[in-house]
Amino acid sequence: MSFDPVSRLDGKVAVITGGLGAIGYATATRLAALGATCVLLHRKGDDAAARAAALPSANGQRHAAIRADIVDTPSLVAAAAEVKATLGRCDILVNSAGHTKPVPAADLDALTDELIDDIVRSNFRGVFATIRAFAPMLKASGDGLVANISSIAGFTGVGSNLAYVAAKAGLDVVGDALAKALAPAVRVVSVSPGAVESGFVPGRGAEFASKMASTTPLGRIGQPDDVAATVEALATTMRFVTGTRIVVDGGRHL
Repeated sequence: MSFDPVSRLDGKVAVITGGLGAIGYATATRLAALGATCVLLHRKGDDAAARAAALPSANGQRHAAIRADIVDTPSLVAAAAEVKATLGRCDILVNSAGHTKPVPAADLDALTDELIDDIVRSNFRGVFATIRAFAPMLKASGDGLVANISSIAGFTGVGSNLAYVAAKAGLDVVGDALAKALAPAVRVVSVSPGAVESGFVPGRGAEFASKMASTTPLGRIGQPDDVAATVEALATTMRFVTGTRIVVDGGRHL
């Protein structure tokens, strides 16, 4: 395969989990504008088909939305089969689904066994299961890209809760292992934001965003498009990159 930069993604198929979320949809918008056909995987969303249809269609591509839950492996297998049957390929997989709940690191009792299992299941196991389901098509592409939306929590140890920290750290390390296992046909990269302006973490509003911005070297928190732009770069210009972490946090981790 060639690692030369490209400017367009015409003919490529991109599958985005959490496709209706802020980061997922921003990423789909960028990839679609470059000619990729995008498939939004979502757990629930009555407007999913309409939002898929609203994505840019620079060369007449018809985007799609498929209901699938990353913690339900049969639904992922079914989604991959549908993509294969209808589009014939998957070249880019963006894993942006997951969820969390704020729990102070010192409050050990609040981080129950059930919550740990839930967080790890959705933020680690579900991502791995998604990669597993789409790996055959990614390998068949010969020019596959897996972009795992991770977090600086995975290497700073500071995040919404310690189970989330562990899940993202595990995702980063396993992503590196998969980059070796799936090379050279598929590249695997972790994209690690800091605080992003979205509703991902419940209960964090304008006051939290202002506090985070004031202690971030570049003076603001991230936007979903900051993360989406990084995935776009990995698909187009940063094509000799695999098995590593791209930090997109305005210096928040420093």
